[in-house]
Amino acid sequence: MIEPYKRRDISLEDLVMGTFANGMSAGSVASTLEAIFEFKYSPSTISEISRVTFEEINKWKRKKLKKRYSVVMLDGMYISVRRETVEKEVVLFVLAIDENGYREIVDFEINPSEGADIWCDLIKRLYERGVREVLLFVADGVPGVENRIKEYFPKADFQSCVVHKVRNTLNKVRAKDRKVIATDLKKIYKASNKEQALKEFEAFKERWGKKYPKVVQSWKQDLYKLLTFLEYPEFIRRVIYTTNLIERTIKEIRKRIKIIGALPSVESAEKFVYLKIAVLNDKWSNRIVRGFLEAKEEIHKMFSRRYI
Repeated sequence: MIEPYKRRDISLEDLVMGTFANGMSAGSVASTLEAIFEFKYSPSTISEISRVTFEEINKWKRKKLKKRYSVVMLDGMYISVRRETVEKEVVLFVLAIDENGYREIVDFEINPSEGADIWCDLIKRLYERGVREVLLFVADGVPGVENRIKEYFPKADFQSCVVHKVRNTLNKVRAKDRKVIATDLKKIYKASNKEQALKEFEAFKERWGKKYPKVVQSWKQDLYKLLTFLEYPEFIRRVIYTTNLIERTIKEIRKRIKIIGALPSVESAEKFVYLKIAVLNDKWSNRIVRGFLEAKEEIHKMFSRRYI
């Protein structure tokens, strides 16, 4: 497969990058190549060969994006990274679904902590890379993110992740009440329309307002951004009322990172995450997200009405 002494053959680079993407360390890659091909490569040589991906990462992060996306989802995960000492750092992901229903991860960033300012940098990059028309942003409960989105995409709607909100709520009530409260909350976000959802909230407030006034007040305050998805086609509501779509993606990446443990540097972490993203984006390139084919015509009408 690889001729002797051709240390920089493109097939070798592809092989090395592929093994990194599947969670192997530089030492493991070196041992595997030696066992299969009887060529000895040190871990430092393997790292050097894979360094070509840094050029790719920078090019990919500057690549022009489509003008129009139906949905943009924001979420993150924590990984162990060494910066002198090993600490947990957050990897922020931006997943976009275009007007035809195809998804891809379009950006990511590794940072010591999560916050609205870091998300703002990613949102700003979307704009700088050519994105102008977005129907809906979906994110968890990071304070300030909604306002930062409006700075660059004033016509976009915002949906706060309902699943995150329900989890946080159930953590703030007594164990014996959790099952009943979860059922009552489901009546709100499973309603067929916004009017029905508001009626169900009034019933929830009446039942639990005295016992858990802070919980009820929190839902009342956030209701406007928890029910945004009900203004969208019914076919895609299961996808857009939560960040579960991007969370499943993160789960796949996290599974691979567990094999490695703590990543030796931020550069290694970036390389690893990028390679995994490349594999996922390729896998999704000809798959339409469930419901978007059926909602395609209605989504196009929404774009026409909002971005004339």
